[in-house]
Amino acid sequence: MSGADVMDRQQSESPEIAALHQAAEALEQSSPQEILRWAVDRYAPHISLACSFGMQSVVVIDMLHDMGLLSDVEVFYLDTGVLFPETHQTRLKVSERYGIQPVRVAPRLSIAEQAVEHGEKLWERQPDACCYMRKVEPARQYLTGKRAWITGLRRGHSRTRSELPVVGWDAANDMAKINPMALLDEDTLWGYIKANKVPYNPLYDQGYPSIGCTPEQCTATVGIGGDQRAGRWAGRGKTECGLHVDGKSVKSLDSSNL
Repeated sequence: MSGADVMDRQQSESPEIAALHQAAEALEQSSPQEILRWAVDRYAPHISLACSFGMQSVVVIDMLHDMGLLSDVEVFYLDTGVLFPETHQTRLKVSERYGIQPVRVAPRLSIAEQAVEHGEKLWERQPDACCYMRKVEPARQYLTGKRAWITGLRRGHSRTRSELPVVGWDAANDMAKINPMALLDEDTLWGYIKANKVPYNPLYDQGYPSIGCTPEQCTATVGIGGDQRAGRWAGRGKTECGLHVDGKSVKSLDSSNL
């Protein structure tokens, strides 16, 4: 980007967005802990962690706890009504280990009510619509009034995340979005989990490198060496639930373990 382009961008941005661009550059080589401390110092108490109880989000919880910052961040999770039992078991273990009660965020309709209003197995016929109702809409309602949220997104998740900033602006939710895990690779995460005895979802040991709703809806096992995202919405031309489109129309990009 040329100097003139940078100047034009800065002049068209709000002070908050411009500050986030500067912070992203300054924090690019920082550790997740340094990024988290910056975010909490800037946005607490109006900052939340989206927790899927996947490997990224449990590591974030452990880091915040270790730094004495966990009480400054509200942890929430999306209960789609069709989460794996193992995910709920992990939630209970995390709650006990760290002394927290994550906020349950749920869709307006139960699975049964959704079937009545929109027909059986909407996830097969209109998977984007199902994800929107069960994840995107309740998340956006919950985030109203917050100034920032923390995710477990990583650049290594997929090609579409290769340029993910460590901090940025979420236009869809009109707030800052913090991605402290962006630069970490899977081996580093597992090393941290093992070294610190962090509770993790046992589905990882059963061939699920990415965990969402139960197999009937969207999650399948992946063979050894397979792409991490191959088990999500397999065969449906979809790889994104819609939570991370950042103001763009809902389309297939890639979803976090949120």
